[in-house]
Amino acid sequence: MSEFHHVSVLLEECIEGLAIKPEGIYVDGTLGGAGHSSRIAAKLTTGRLIGIDRDSAALKAAAERLEPYKERVTLVHANFSQIDSALDELGIDKVDGILLDLGVSSPQLDDGERGFSYMVDAPLDMRMDRGGAQDAHQIVNTWSYEDLKRILYTYGEERFAPQIAATICRRREEKPIDTTLELVDVIKSAMPASALREKQHPAKRSFQAIRIAVNDELGEVETVMRKAVPLLNPGGRLAVITFHSLEDRIVKSAMAEAAKGCVCPPNFPVCVCGRKPQVKIITRKPIVSGDAELEQNPRARSAKLRICEKL
Repeated sequence: MSEFHHVSVLLEECIEGLAIKPEGIYVDGTLGGAGHSSRIAAKLTTGRLIGIDRDSAALKAAAERLEPYKERVTLVHANFSQIDSALDELGIDKVDGILLDLGVSSPQLDDGERGFSYMVDAPLDMRMDRGGAQDAHQIVNTWSYEDLKRILYTYGEERFAPQIAATICRRREEKPIDTTLELVDVIKSAMPASALREKQHPAKRSFQAIRIAVNDELGEVETVMRKAVPLLNPGGRLAVITFHSLEDRIVKSAMAEAAKGCVCPPNFPVCVCGRKPQVKIITRKPIVSGDAELEQNPRARSAKLRICEKL
């Protein structure tokens, strides 16, 4: 079995929330280690599972894990934001459920060579798709002070963003910042001693921000949320797990917008816009991990699951 092993977050809640029909067609847009997918596939009889991932290492591991169900599984190397074209190429018009787990998979974080980790020295990379054009080295060494400050503050919620961005710009004038631990050293040198004593690793927020920028994670989420609902059959469900407040805001807003009916001004005697709700919200509040799951998998702490159903 491949070393790609990932603990699936909110697994039971996702399976229950998707209300899987044995004959249905389901898409796991973020296949990862296929933890969610193997449970979906196990519930299908004449149905079909489409597994999408941009990471070829994940696809290889998923193929092994899904071997017992291979007659009802199709794997696609693509970004989840390309869900519409992926389904179109397979001749599939509508599906009965879509699952999106927007977290970075544990193997990507833990594989030192991928450059996601601030604990292991490696070339600055952070690309989820190794064929992607833009990597962390390019962002750290070529983006302007203003752009670095913006992503550190917006994507990482890093309160020392101005100091860190300025220190990066000064340091790279001397020589390029080539590795993860070089970047960690730069980040630490920009922060006051009190911040270095905090429980959280001082580079965690900055690395998160750069990773989000490298992979355009928020833009991809906005794109897939526009595309997903129209792809569902009536009664089909969309289940999305987020791990970041910015992602959750996008998902919550998109679902609320799709659930909205008439938008005519309140003083109009009759509706003239003709707008009808596309979905009903299943989760008024997001589902979060219970104590037992958190004990097993601390990375689930920030996970939020939201579900809507196509009308």
